[in-house]
Amino acid sequence: MPHADGPGDLQQDQPHSARIYDYFLGGQDNYAADRAAAEKIEQAIPSVRAVARGNRQFMVRAVRHLSAELGVRQFLDIGTGIPTVPNLHQAAQESTPDARVVYVDNDPLVLAHARALLVGRPEGRTRYVAADVTEPERILAAPEVRQTLNFDEPVALSLIALCHFVPGERIYEIVDTLLAPLASGSYLVMTHLTTDFDPQMVAGTVQAYRASGIEMEARDRDGVGRFFQDMDLLDPGIVAIERWFPGGVEPEVTRLASAGQGPAAAGYAAVGRKR
Repeated sequence: MPHADGPGDLQQDQPHSARIYDYFLGGQDNYAADRAAAEKIEQAIPSVRAVARGNRQFMVRAVRHLSAELGVRQFLDIGTGIPTVPNLHQAAQESTPDARVVYVDNDPLVLAHARALLVGRPEGRTRYVAADVTEPERILAAPEVRQTLNFDEPVALSLIALCHFVPGERIYEIVDTLLAPLASGSYLVMTHLTTDFDPQMVAGTVQAYRASGIEMEARDRDGVGRFFQDMDLLDPGIVAIERWFPGGVEPEVTRLASAGQGPAAAGYAAVGRKR
């Protein structure tokens, strides 16, 4: 798979959000600094592993719906993280073998794994860009993006558990910049940390990340809604991550299993269609 330059300095002595997320998902691609930070975060939010799995499960549900039901064949996934099966391209190419996916992450360890693991169906195409979400113009201009995705056709922009790592107002400009060149009928797929459901728990999570040197800002429903203000939300709208199902129809077995059980939700999920 074509890729950017080599992974370079893996910065093993500094915790990174992608490697912390890998740890929460039960992965092995993390270092002592990541595990130390993860343990502090888990003290603040004991259910964090379930939250990480919930983010992953939402991504798979949303991507399968977009590819199988809505005909989306192109995906730009920023903040990819260390590959964990099923990866986004696997979910998309189940029903659409020729789907094209570009992954973007700023962790050099993700790049090292991308070479071996992010290989899609021969009918489709999978590429990787080493870049940071705070440099949207660089992402959009990357040869891997321009040679893989056709911006004249719909593209699904995936920002899973990412935007809360960019504090302040700038994140809205970043997302607008990423959406601007995408064709009408493109989609924004997002999960985002919020204090709306359990303020104390999430405040502890934010504090633990910041204490580890990782900036984070939880946003309320209105703050998440701003990302979608010029889009049409797919049902069920902006809801707790574990409650987002295509068309707003939660399978009965899932609803019954979760009724009255488990911790409070930690984030919102939403999918919006560009007008």
